Amino acid sequence: MQRAAARVLRGARTLRVLTPPARTPQVLTPPARTLRVLTPPARTLRVLTSLVRTPPVRARSASAGTPPLGLLYERHGEAAAVVQLKDLEVPKLGDCDVHVKMLAAPINPADINMIQGTYPLLSPLPAVGGNEGVGEVLEVGRHVKALKPGDWVIPADAGLGTWRTRGVFPEEVLLKVPSDIPVLCAATLSVNPCTAFRLLADFESLAPGDSVIQNAANSGVGQAVIQIARASGIKTINVVRDRPDLAKLVERLMALGADHVITEEMLRKPEMKDIFKSTPRPRLALNCVGGKSTTEMLRHLQPKGTMVTYGGMAKQPVMVPVSAFIFRDMQLRGFWMTQWRKDHAQDQESVAAMMDALCQLIRRGQLTAPACTEVPLQDYRAALEASMKPFVSSKQILLL
Repeated sequence: MQRAAARVLRGARTLRVLTPPARTPQVLTPPARTLRVLTPPARTLRVLTSLVRTPPVRARSASAGTPPLGLLYERHGEAAAVVQLKDLEVPKLGDCDVHVKMLAAPINPADINMIQGTYPLLSPLPAVGGNEGVGEVLEVGRHVKALKPGDWVIPADAGLGTWRTRGVFPEEVLLKVPSDIPVLCAATLSVNPCTAFRLLADFESLAPGDSVIQNAANSGVGQAVIQIARASGIKTINVVRDRPDLAKLVERLMALGADHVITEEMLRKPEMKDIFKSTPRPRLALNCVGGKSTTEMLRHLQPKGTMVTYGGMAKQPVMVPVSAFIFRDMQLRGFWMTQWRKDHAQDQESVAAMMDALCQLIRRGQLTAPACTEVPLQDYRAALEASMKPFVSSKQILLL
């Protein structure tokens, strides 16, 4: 899979840009632990459809004569300024390739960082934006074994370029997902829910009744953490920034299953003691912000607890008192989903088990897509600008 992903990033399949006529517009991965999900009473478990292996099938694409569209950037810079809607040429279908019609793709912070040129993983230019999304298989090469026309697929790794209407990709860089889950859940499955799952499973052996504390709780990862933890009997203390519509945000997070929702300012107040009368002090802290928020959150961890940093929205360093190490033996870790996938490229059993668990949660209604705003592809500039605004709790989803 690593070699196939490298082919995509190196631009083995060259993007030919056609001008449309008058178109307007350092982490060590710990041993994997199994996250136990508690099935609530009176809910019937639906069995996840297993991967079906069928003989190679070719299907004619009804839109084969229409050039696909894609959001392309030829230089790094601010997304709204450098991204353009262009006609793309679909390469000839190879024996091990899959022709995919994209259905929907979100705009994530990492997508914006890649366009800006500030992300650790950069695609060769020109590049199509987007690392996440869901598509439907239109046709497959004669050596493709695990996919057939009509299947739904998501990227197996970052850098695929999902902001396009159609594309041809090697089979190895795609993962099959059930087509009976909501399209928005499938489109947002490969990044945030997977990150949340690994954060809860890989760093502390959490049991029902334990608790975790997290900042940026209204982010895509934060919302997934709340829901997966709730399904596992784990309590969550959720930290958000103060804002004009705070009451609405608190109500929405509580509806997802949050046990406590507090502001960053409350972390420093004596009232925090009231929370720990009914909820045990957390053994795990999840940091996506940095700066003072992280320092204050760390104070509420149990001795020998672990704080995992997976983002840095405040663009400020993580500041930790020396006493936290000496007298409380705290552990500070880091996590990057892209690195996890690279480390487990030959361990498809772990990947399949994670995807199976997440899809079962979706089917049972225990894991939903984050709050989303669906945007037609032609309105991509408005979506890019909206994704950069502060206090935005709704993820922009491009409909393709």
